[in-house]
Amino acid sequence: MTLTVNGIPEIMQLTGRDLGHSDWKEVTQELIDRFADVSGDHQWIHTDVDQATNGPFGSTIAHGYMILSWGIPFFAELMQVTGVGMALNYGVNKVRFPAPVPVGSKIRLHASIIEVRQVGRGGVQLHRAFTFELKGSVKPACVAESLTHFYP
Repeated sequence: MTLTVNGIPEIMQLTGRDLGHSDWKEVTQELIDRFADVSGDHQWIHTDVDQATNGPFGSTIAHGYMILSWGIPFFAELMQVTGVGMALNYGVNKVRFPAPVPVGSKIRLHASIIEVRQVGRGGVQLHRAFTFELKGSVKPACVAESLTHFYP
């Protein structure tokens, strides 16, 4: 279920909150190829199905940064913020890609709020823990700390 928070005062109350899991999303070759086109990263382990079949992973794998970019839409499944004038992605901390993501895999996000603190111009920084779970794998596909600023 999506949590809706309204305004800076409610955001300030989120430190330590576990937001649960998003829905699963399948990693398709079409998505990988489209990300390669946008990012310019056409390395064969991502886009050459024939060569990748004989490579170290037995198939193509998703770009790590493609999986990380899914944090925005996945997080929107978990939490919506109303009553603010603007939200800005401020950055990410400690990004790691512990497991390759073969084509056909399913990914979901587990998110929690590490900390909320005040920043300039009356805003707050939401410091989130992201774990991109890889269905059937002990290791996650990606772990990161995401920072977003919200302003009145």
